[in-house]
Amino acid sequence: MRPLYQTQRAMRAIRRAALQRGVIAILDLGTSKIACLVLRFDGPERAGGADGVGPMAGQTQFKVIGHAVTRSRGIRFGEVDSMGETERAIRTAVQQAQKDAQVRVDHVIVCLSGARPESFALSGEAEVEGSAVTGWDIGRVLGSCDVPDVGLGREVLHAQPVNWALDHRTGITDPQGQVGRQLTADLHLLAVDAAAIETLLLCLKRCDLECAGLASSAYVSGIASLVEDEQELGAVCIDMGGGSTGLSIFIRKHMIFADSVRLGGEHVTGDISMGLQVPMAQAERMKTLYGGVVATGVDDRELIPIGGDTGDWEHDRRVVSRTELIGIMRPRVEEILEEVRARLDWAGFDQLPSRSIVLTGGGSLIPGLDGLAARILGQKVRLGRPLRVQGLPQAATGAAFSAAVGLTLFAAHPQDEWWDFEIPPDRQSARSFRRAVKWFKDNW
Repeated sequence: MRPLYQTQRAMRAIRRAALQRGVIAILDLGTSKIACLVLRFDGPERAGGADGVGPMAGQTQFKVIGHAVTRSRGIRFGEVDSMGETERAIRTAVQQAQKDAQVRVDHVIVCLSGARPESFALSGEAEVEGSAVTGWDIGRVLGSCDVPDVGLGREVLHAQPVNWALDHRTGITDPQGQVGRQLTADLHLLAVDAAAIETLLLCLKRCDLECAGLASSAYVSGIASLVEDEQELGAVCIDMGGGSTGLSIFIRKHMIFADSVRLGGEHVTGDISMGLQVPMAQAERMKTLYGGVVATGVDDRELIPIGGDTGDWEHDRRVVSRTELIGIMRPRVEEILEEVRARLDWAGFDQLPSRSIVLTGGGSLIPGLDGLAARILGQKVRLGRPLRVQGLPQAATGAAFSAAVGLTLFAAHPQDEWWDFEIPPDRQSARSFRRAVKWFKDNW
């Protein structure tokens, strides 16, 4: 784990330096849109906050001073599909945000929804060397975790301690300074495709931007959309984006599982386009203005003009009832929710004390989706909106901006991860990620 450990520590150091300078950019790379927020940090970072034990723990006051949203290009299923188009889209979003903020930014924290995330549960334990637990003891415990085989060409994106136990006491938030003999940690590890990460970092470098952190969109969407009680008692956040649908399970304020379904709102738009023989732009407009998943008797009489400029008078004057439109959209939405239910059943979501389900993301804005989701998932469902942060414009407060808002909270209130602690060299795993590290050394 040594090469990856060093890579992530380097990115943490970059983030810490950017926070001390006071300005950093947030970049949400979605399949349908790219959102950029510029943050200004007003107060110094205070280490050792109540939410963590590592050097990155604490709380920092920040304000959004610039924002920009542009149509995503070159991104498919939440991953970079065309380097040139993605580079131009990122440059457009960042330059507009810099102009709005009237400040230059060189460091960005990025979230992505693709790269096939997969969760692993780890545990480790070690004897406390002194009378009380120190940071060195925590590093020894984390270093004792037996890293699973995440697969060839896979990269660890998150490695977060989710529970601490000291002797017979469990559920400890911060073991440092407490007296005990045997320290145990439970760790959640999230692995993604290394090639997708490397391509994204290379694209940022071509945009003259330095990456100060990476995060999963499913994780940051949960941070922004779940209230404190839901994060504590157990809840799942379903982030329905354009190219993929991410899901993250939280309990005791920690993410314990994450996954994604490679289906999203753009697939619904594609079905409308093929079913009604209209361009994608027209299909997206119809979905936004007239779409839904539950038909009523009134919908038979609501006729929607399809329009067109083909020159064929009969073709350009076509109309379709809202019931027909819903009949096209509903099967695809049901397919997405069925896939989500299968992932939740596999993860054991029904074993949690509280099984709250929160829908967010741009795809969650389809009317009637919460009721359909409740019937398919078998639980009570609510629509989630991101928490308000200071300076956030009204246009960026909707469900489509949950990942962007969550990324601001991820930047200002980072959770402890494996690489925030000094791991003893003799305890680090011998597994190497040579290709990722070689790219990192050649390009940073």
